Amino acid sequence: MEDLQINPAASADEADTPDVSTEVRAKFSDPFVTANGEERGFVDLVKLETLWFNTGTLCNIACENCYIDSSPLNDRLSYLTLEDVLPFLEEIERDNLGTREIGLTGGEPFMNRHIIAIMEACLERGFDLIVLTNAMRPMMRFQKNLLRLNERFGAAMTLRVSVDHYEEGLHEEERGAGTWKPMIEGLTWLSKNGFQIDVAGRTRWNENEADLREGFRTFFARQGIKIDASSPKELVLFPEMAKRESVPEITTRCWGLLGIDPADIMCATSRMIVKRKGQERASVLACTLIPYDKRFEYDTTLAASPKRIQLNHRYCSEFCVTGGGACSVKS
Repeated sequence: MEDLQINPAASADEADTPDVSTEVRAKFSDPFVTANGEERGFVDLVKLETLWFNTGTLCNIACENCYIDSSPLNDRLSYLTLEDVLPFLEEIERDNLGTREIGLTGGEPFMNRHIIAIMEACLERGFDLIVLTNAMRPMMRFQKNLLRLNERFGAAMTLRVSVDHYEEGLHEEERGAGTWKPMIEGLTWLSKNGFQIDVAGRTRWNENEADLREGFRTFFARQGIKIDASSPKELVLFPEMAKRESVPEITTRCWGLLGIDPADIMCATSRMIVKRKGQERASVLACTLIPYDKRFEYDTTLAASPKRIQLNHRYCSEFCVTGGGACSVKS
């Protein structure tokens, strides 16, 4: 494979991880060598199976530990329009990239007034579509349009709802007071109307997976939600990314030590499209989790995206490699 590298000359945006200690920043600085002098781990793009679009960082709520710092005030990533999205869909088709899945994330995607047009364009072109949402008031404003899309495309469209914990108090500890009931209303509406739905929970409270799944199973049964809590696809449990914690760097030796194939890491099969505030055109990023660090930004076409990702960010280790996280609907 051609040894194309992520841009090592670009400097990290310090605002990406404002709370990270000097120790952690030093560890994840050199793109090719770790702090202790070992060769840094890397991932090559195997196939672009999933293309994510960040529809904008604005959100109707501000979570306690949002990796992208979405809020009602954060507009660092502008709303994408249909005109921003179409060139990438056309590039996939023109160049036979084999991409099967489109993901829409934010912020809260349903804050974007272009969201239905973007969803419809993806579905009409035969892609599987996953939309990440908190299922609150912004989503509920589009009930008629969502029912129409569900009738036309059915299981090709998945709505993944963020339910951080099956207990109201812990969910609101992360999402804020008053967020539980609107989420329940939206999630229940989706389930009763036959939408393909997943739920994304968090592991931040140090419960083991079996207990978490059992708690969610009871919650789903009580609310009448049609989700199988034992399914790692229908109930995704994401590792927590606490910015103040020191995390290990990934070396090339780690793959063998951990028994992990780099082809299974998220950036081996996905990319994300963003449009920074003030930018004229949308650009391609290596990862859905690292929207502000320009070391992970490519050009404005998928063809121009380098194939190799140097794992020189703490999220590479904390979420993907040691945390085992992945965002695709297949997970």
